[in-house]
Amino acid sequence: MLVNQVLADRVFIICGKTDMCKAINGLAEIVHNQYNLNPYESAAFLFCGRKADRMKCLYWDGNGFLLLYKRLENGQYQWPKTANEVRSISE
Repeated sequence: MLVNQVLADRVFIICGKTDMCKAINGLAEIVHNQYNLNPYESAAFLFCGRKADRMKCLYWDGNGFLLLYKRLENGQYQWPKTANEVRSISE
């Protein structure tokens, strides 16, 4: 399957450090239980690990979840450090 684009209406950054061992169900649980958001809405949820060199994106495409994973070979993401916070970076 080739993924051309993710058509999310909104994008959320899950601030702080996320356990990057978590898979789809664990990340969806964080979205729902900690932030009272619906993981099945048309939104992309971004998570970052302790080292800030890895990111996961959780997205519901209407038929199933898509989990994207990116690891930087050099450098780190500039990630909000405040835990237990979620930020919308979309309009």
